[in-house]
Amino acid sequence: MSQVRVKLTFPESEVRRAVLATLVRQFDVEPNIRRADVEEHRGWIVCELDGDSTQVESALEWLRHEGIVVDLLGDVLES
Repeated sequence: MSQVRVKLTFPESEVRRAVLATLVRQFDVEPNIRRADVEEHRGWIVCELDGDSTQVESALEWLRHEGIVVDLLGDVLES
């Protein structure tokens, strides 16, 4: 089992897509949304992705291929 914390930044063309639902169905990865800001023309989500390490890596590659910017985050203190 693997867990990574990422920030996903969506271009305008991808804001309305059900990306997290696809991650769950296609890659068997569980996203845990920690923070988000999604508007009509842009959006970002900070989330933890849990799952088999191979599946998590495949999910991250798919996100990048779809035009979503993936930033790997370290431990982030939340208030």
